Amino acid sequence: MMPAEVDAVRLDKWLWAARFFKTRKLATDAISGGKVHLNGQRTKPGKDVKVGDEVVINKSGYSWDVAITATSGQRRSAKDAVLLYQETPESHAQRQQKIQTERDNKELFNFTGIDHKPNKKERRLIHRFKQG
Repeated sequence: MMPAEVDAVRLDKWLWAARFFKTRKLATDAISGGKVHLNGQRTKPGKDVKVGDEVVINKSGYSWDVAITATSGQRRSAKDAVLLYQETPESHAQRQQKIQTERDNKELFNFTGIDHKPNKKERRLIHRFKQG
């Protein structure tokens, strides 16, 4: 089911409806903080967006470069949300590369080693070791 199309919607509302942010407040804060650019420029949360606009979203170290294909002021399912935008292939490839790099680094540098809280006996041994 295609989302209901509206002529123009506020940018923060569109980002929320497209499921880039969990709340409109988070979307507003990201826009005000310069994490979202509309057509290559910083913008305000109340700026109206329309079909054909390009949005660059930086969130949690990841970047999306998307073109708006539909506008909606209502938040719907994730299947409907992806119909609101078209991501560039370069942006998608770059994000997937970053995800893969982070997975590889996590495997290489996983130093946790301890999978449980020390029991009484282990705590005594640790205490004796620290005391000398």
